[in-house]
Parts: sequence; C-alpha cells; structure tokens
Amino acid sequence: MSTDADRWTLMIHGGAGILRPDTLSPEQSAGARAGLGAALDAGSAILRAGGDAIDSVEAAVRVLEDDPHFNAGRGAVLGFDGQISLDAAIMDGRDRRAGSVAGVSTVRNPVSLARAVMATTPHVMLSGAGAEEFAHEQGIEAADEDWLVLPERRTQLAELRAKPEGWFDAEMKYGTVGAVACDAHGHVAAATSTGGVTGKRWGRVGDTPLIGAGTYADDRACAVSATGAGEFFIRESAGHEIAARMRMLGEDAATAADAVIAGVVALGGTGGVIVATPAGDAVWRFSTPGMYRAYTDAQGARTIAIFGAEI
Repeated sequence: MSTDADRWTLMIHGGAGILRPDTLSPEQSAGARAGLGAALDAGSAILRAGGDAIDSVEAAVRVLEDDPHFNAGRGAVLGFDGQISLDAAIMDGRDRRAGSVAGVSTVRNPVSLARAVMATTPHVMLSGAGAEEFAHEQGIEAADEDWLVLPERRTQLAELRAKPEGWFDAEMKYGTVGAVACDAHGHVAAATSTGGVTGKRWGRVGDTPLIGAGTYADDRACAVSATGAGEFFIRESAGHEIAARMRMLGEDAATAADAVIAGVVALGGTGGVIVATPAGDAVWRFSTPGMYRAYTDAQGARTIAIFGAEI
C-alpha cells in the first residue's frame, strides 16, 4: 500500500478531571508535561519511521504506564480494599482486531498484555487470574506491589475513606491514559490503560477495557480513547458512537466528539475523548476543567497542555 509520510498524527491523553492550576503543584504539572512529552517521543518515533499506528499507540501508552504522574501501571490508584487493579485495551482500525484485560495487578504494562490477547488468542478480553496466568505464559514483564503502588496513593485512599460523603474519587484527579494515531498508510489505532478510580469496590470495571466504550478504532471512521466517569461512557457506547456518527451521519471528528461528550454529560457524567481519523485529523474534547493531553504530527506540530484554557 502506498504511504503519505506527511499525514501521520499522534494524540495522547493522561486523564480528564478537576485539573486547574490550584489543584496541581508546579512540580506535578511539570512532571506530567514531561511524561506527556516522553510518550509523544516514543509514539512519534515509530510513525516518523513509517511504522504502524498500532505500534505507536502501544509505545506511547507504555511510557505513560511507567510514569507515576498518571493513573495507569506505576502510580495507579487503589481500590477500597487497598489493592491495585489495572485495565487496558488496544484496537487496530485495519481489521478491528482488539484485545483487552481487566483486573490485573502484577503486570508492568497492561497495554502490552492487551496487545498479546489481540495477537495470540481468539479472544478479545481476559480478566483477573486468567489474565495473570496468560501474562506469565506469554512472558509479559511482571511488576510487584512495591514498584506499582506509590505511598501517596495510600495516603489518597486513606483521605477518601475518611470522607463521610462517599468512598470513591468523585473529583477524578487521577485519570486514565490513552493514545490514538493515524500512520502514513492511513490506518488508525487506539490504546487505553487505567487503574480505575480511587476507592472502587466489588471488582468494578470501567469503560477502558470495553471495546466500543472507552477504546475503539475503525479505519472506516476513526480511533477513540476516552477518559472520565467510565460508567457513563459505557452507557453512551462512546467510542463506537463517535465512529458511527462519522460513518452514518457524515459528521467530522469534532462534531461527533462534541455530540457524544454532550451525551455523557446529559447522563450525568464528565470526561473527555481523543479522536484520530484516517485522513490524519485529530481532535480532543472534554467537559472537565482540564485534561492531560498532547499532540504531534508529520509537519512537526507539538502541543502539550493540561488546563482547559491552554491551546
């Protein structure tokens, strides 16, 4: 297939929520921006060399999973029981192959485990002990609690438990990470990874590993990665809904994303999405005060932002 080296794009996010200059210290903001930049570098290096979108989004998300400023992999939030529980998904727009995992706790990079599910099994989603067993069989790099869990996450859980009004992270300051890309061949892909919400209970699973909700990619329309109040993105089938509006109604990515975020808000939720199209367009939309986000493309554009007023 012919390529167009001038049209590849990469967009990433590190979560949407109550992100304002007064909720993040200068050190936290600088650290998060550096992490977003490193993820851009990892993903764009693949695209610049003519590589595939699916490899680019995995590489970008792996960087964010290893960065303690974000809620995925190292630095993931803790459930009400004090345990870590990681979810991830990846999807290839070329043939809509997908893989996802839910409720894993000993894997360094859940997005790569999701990629292995896609590449080496007939299944789409594995969960819990079965996913852990599969990770061991595949030689996926493991990580123990001492590496994954940060002391400040234990402090955050203790503070949340002490609140009489609730037991989960209603402010969503520690969000999902994700990436969407279009490569030089015009193929799109999406990947998403998360530790969920602080204080989650009963084996709760959000939208991240659910194909069509928090993660979706289809060369006929777009690639989507979502972040926010997962239950509402599930009810909206957010990722698939954006793609369907583009395919069936002829909407552009921005119009479709606006409509779906409005639908999430109408249901009572908040959050954001990043969207990449096979034409090389990319947009982000969010209903929260901020979203960790970044963008780069073949023309050399580079944007890293957190707060809503930033371009």
